[in-house]
Amino acid sequence: MSFPLADTSFVESTGVILIKSVVIFAAVLVIVPMILLLERKLLGRFQNRYGPNRVGPYGLLQPAADVLKLLSKEQFYPRTGVPLLMAIAPAIMIVTAIASLAIIPFGDVKHGLGAKYGLYGIDVNIGILYAFAFGSLAFYGLLLGGWASGSKYSFLGAMRSAAQLVSYEVSLGLSLIGVVMMAGSLSLVDIVYAQHAIWYIAPQFVGFLIFTVAGFAETNRPPFDLPEADAELVGGYNTEFGGMRFGSFFMAEYMNMLVIAGLAAAMFLGGWRGPGPGYLDPLWMLAKMFAIVVFFIWIRATMPRLRYDQLMSFGWKVLLPLATLNLLVTATLVALL
Repeated sequence: MSFPLADTSFVESTGVILIKSVVIFAAVLVIVPMILLLERKLLGRFQNRYGPNRVGPYGLLQPAADVLKLLSKEQFYPRTGVPLLMAIAPAIMIVTAIASLAIIPFGDVKHGLGAKYGLYGIDVNIGILYAFAFGSLAFYGLLLGGWASGSKYSFLGAMRSAAQLVSYEVSLGLSLIGVVMMAGSLSLVDIVYAQHAIWYIAPQFVGFLIFTVAGFAETNRPPFDLPEADAELVGGYNTEFGGMRFGSFFMAEYMNMLVIAGLAAAMFLGGWRGPGPGYLDPLWMLAKMFAIVVFFIWIRATMPRLRYDQLMSFGWKVLLPLATLNLLVTATLVALL
């Protein structure tokens, strides 16, 4: 089966790439506080209470107040900590999350100002493997942060992060191979083009469910937030972090949630495709990502945290065999059809 592929007949100038990089970084700095406010508001409604409503009209300035609070806090290092590594760890988390966001496509190739440009940071031919590579590097930020803190609680949270990421990343990858086989390309832009007739959530519904569950574990979101379980580990790998270094870990978590939402929208929900003219492409992509983010928040308010043995058992004994079976069935059908 053949599909229309992305327009690769043009090469973007260095200036255009730099501008897009700045736009992506600025957009993340704006969107993440908005998601945090949305989460606190929705959690309040889910729990029959008001969310933040004191700072600014309807509490809309609460994210700005939180940032100012974190910026004004004094940096503290435990006596047994390693200050340099404690500074590097949150930076690794931020850089890997932004690098992963760069491949999320928000629209088709557009024409303007005498040039062509794609509504995405980069379109690399390894596509989804690029996101997995940087997602794997984020693991070092968690592990380094926990180890460099010189705290047993922090180190235990970091080890939980390592085990959890390794366990669920396998299922996460297998859940997407079926989509890659159907599209015949690793490029996210090509995969969106391949969904011109039908969104892949229909033929790959099992893969979508596996990807969603594994995405919760990869982002350390409830009910898979064992690495930072406050009832057991105080705060996990970020226990000894304060100020904007804690804020960086916090920000990276929400950025990774955006990455998972973007990948799910591009791989299973048709990406930017939707009714209406082409200038609505980014709005359709953002709407799909918004729906997935709201689902993340909804699950946080609904599901209790798993025990650690349940977490590992579910990943290896349920999710991995199911992902493997889905891959085998997809491969058979693609070969026959």
